[in-house]
Amino acid sequence: MSARQPVTVHSARVVVPMTAPPIADGAVAVRGDRILHVGDRSWVVDQLRAAGAAFTEQHWRGALLPGLVNAHSHLQYTGMASVGQRQYSGFEDWAAAFNVVYAEPHDWRAEAAEGAETSILAGVTSIADVVTDIEAAPVLDEYGLGGIAYWEVMDWENAAWQDHGRDQVLDELARIPTTPGAGLSPHAPYSLDVSPLLELPDIVRQRGLRLHLHLGEAAFEGERTAIEPVPGLDGVVGVGHGTDWHLANVPSFRAMRALGFGASATAFVDRLGVLGPDCHIAHGVYVTAADRALLRARGTAVALCPRSNAVIGLDPPPVADYLREGSPIAIGTDSLSSSPSLDPMADVTALHRIARAQGYGDRDLHERLLAAATLGGAHAMGLAVGPDRIGHLAVGARADLAVFDVDARTVPDALAELVEDGAGRAVATVIRGVVRATDGVLTGGGVGARSAAARSVSPSTTPSAAPQPSPSAAPQPSFPQPSIPQEEL
Repeated sequence: MSARQPVTVHSARVVVPMTAPPIADGAVAVRGDRILHVGDRSWVVDQLRAAGAAFTEQHWRGALLPGLVNAHSHLQYTGMASVGQRQYSGFEDWAAAFNVVYAEPHDWRAEAAEGAETSILAGVTSIADVVTDIEAAPVLDEYGLGGIAYWEVMDWENAAWQDHGRDQVLDELARIPTTPGAGLSPHAPYSLDVSPLLELPDIVRQRGLRLHLHLGEAAFEGERTAIEPVPGLDGVVGVGHGTDWHLANVPSFRAMRALGFGASATAFVDRLGVLGPDCHIAHGVYVTAADRALLRARGTAVALCPRSNAVIGLDPPPVADYLREGSPIAIGTDSLSSSPSLDPMADVTALHRIARAQGYGDRDLHERLLAAATLGGAHAMGLAVGPDRIGHLAVGARADLAVFDVDARTVPDALAELVEDGAGRAVATVIRGVVRATDGVLTGGGVGARSAAARSVSPSTTPSAAPQPSPSAAPQPSFPQPSIPQEEL
């Protein structure tokens, strides 16, 4: 960041830094792609004038926040909105509809690009993007978005994994762009056997990458009352939390449940070493207090996706418990295949309603949910600290900003309006110091302009034929269901 670079002062009626109290009549000074000053507008301007720094000012109506961080999405499924516009009776019902549309011809890169553009218009500047088809992997980088592209790994049984699965995933991981960041997403405990679940975290940690998985999304992942004794296993008793299941040398979560053990999916992956501060999970709906304590103990954040859960026909996430217990939370939209939009503020509003219905009455709810949509997502991906830190407005942080049109004059009223009615109200998005969207229109500045020109197929183009298959010909997102009794579902 050169001292000769121009300075832009972004001012607003309310500025919400997240790591400091909200500021009435505040401002953020930006030089290059970094934040130079944050504070009262008059103080920021005085600092610049005292330093002899020339600047221009952009005054925004409403509230200025850090750019939103979508902590769980699948941008490539943006073209599958027909699935997400329906209501389902449960995970199996939704998965059947998903699989039909997924099997149709898609241009995954173009659909992911459309999702990136839609996200930027909603005030999103960083995304945890789960990538199932390699064509979609470069889109975060092409649009200058922050976050991590997580290569999804699923449908591997132990024998196939040991024979060729590990080598295949290593080859695929090498093709994931490291800019802005790369990681692996072991899909879920029920779609991978024990061997891949044991080895995938090691692959990630040896390379200093990140993990992200679906956990506690489906009801069959919740803790069950175990059968006593477990049939056919002398000396092994599945009681309580099913703590003895690991002594039975089970090959998978599905096999563990078929044997009668009652351990939750959270306890299962914890025993395999999947959880940790370099991992965050999506959904966390079917979790007990003990499961949530495990997540806190391991430093694992959860991205809550309430609208996706509602579309699929699942229970709402226990957000009030997460908040009361001090669990780290973030917010994700999931994809348009299970959610009405890619606007995280709609999920913020849904979580506010759910938290109040669940009895959370503390006055900090507005600020905590806004933090979850910004700093919480950054923390979940390990991006709240370091040279490219995001999710908060502070000196030296990346200049990612979002502006929302709120009418409230006081800080408390502005926060309430943002949380309870903030969806669709983003009026500007700034990424790395460049204004990328204003009033519902992409500006075309910065990296996004180059990426849009470089794409051979525009987001609105419908391919005339099926694209070439992904190099990952084995695992496909068929969302396998555990072989457990129907009443468990």
